[in-house]
Amino acid sequence: MTHVSIRVALRDVIPGTDLASVAQPGIGAAIWLHATEVQAIHDALVADGHTIASAPIDGPFGRTFTFADPDGYQVTLHDRS
Repeated sequence: MTHVSIRVALRDVIPGTDLASVAQPGIGAAIWLHATEVQAIHDALVADGHTIASAPIDGPFGRTFTFADPDGYQVTLHDRS
């Protein structure tokens, strides 16, 4: 079973930023989710034809990668909390 936990951090938009002028959905929002089995989730998304925005790497948050959801929002999964 895969376990996912969600924490939310809200920050102010940098003054002068026009979010409506950017074509990418969710620009200015960072969606990071902690999950177990990050590599297996990545492999399943690839097999299903989903867009991977950044390949898996090992970094300070453990195994991490970013994918685009069906609406184009970028979601990052990591396995170290």
